Amino acid sequence: MADEVDEQGSFSDKADYHDPPPAPLVDTVEVGKWSLYRALIAEFIASLLFLYIGVRTIIGQTVSTDPANPPCSGVGLLGIAWAFGGMIFVLVYCTAGISGGRINPAVTFGLFLARKVSLVRALLYMVAQCTGAIAGDGLAKGFQKTYYQASGGGANMLKAGYSKGTGLAAEIIGTFVLVYTVFSATDPKRVARNSYVP
Repeated sequence: MADEVDEQGSFSDKADYHDPPPAPLVDTVEVGKWSLYRALIAEFIASLLFLYIGVRTIIGQTVSTDPANPPCSGVGLLGIAWAFGGMIFVLVYCTAGISGGRINPAVTFGLFLARKVSLVRALLYMVAQCTGAIAGDGLAKGFQKTYYQASGGGANMLKAGYSKGTGLAAEIIGTFVLVYTVFSATDPKRVARNSYVP
């Protein structure tokens, strides 16, 4: 821990932040608390909305690029990026106070490895997030089955010339950046005085 200078100019060993204690590995007490189930509902709904809006935006763009449709009738690639970014912003903002706004199982797993959540909570969150994502994708397919199938379900695909290894590497790097960003944004040291100083 680095020494800090107080107002009189002398060094002090006390920090103006405190790391929370690590979460217990298995915490069965929280299974009986309503706050856990409320958080699971929030994660389920957030994942459902994120996938539904994202997939519907991709389907809309795919349909609009059909030569039978008028030019410039879709949102374009930038619109897809705005849809995903906007949804993540809104959903994290809405669920942060309830469940932590994780939405992504990779983020939940990373927080579990860092002992920020217990094993029970992490597993239940990941189940809620995955089932919410499946439900959101199912809703998108249910409402627009023809367009859903024509667009490949809005799934990512590699362009010609890129190998599966390149795609996997891009996913790993993107996931690392996401998890790193969450850890940086939730670091208790960020609220410390002069925390912007290296």
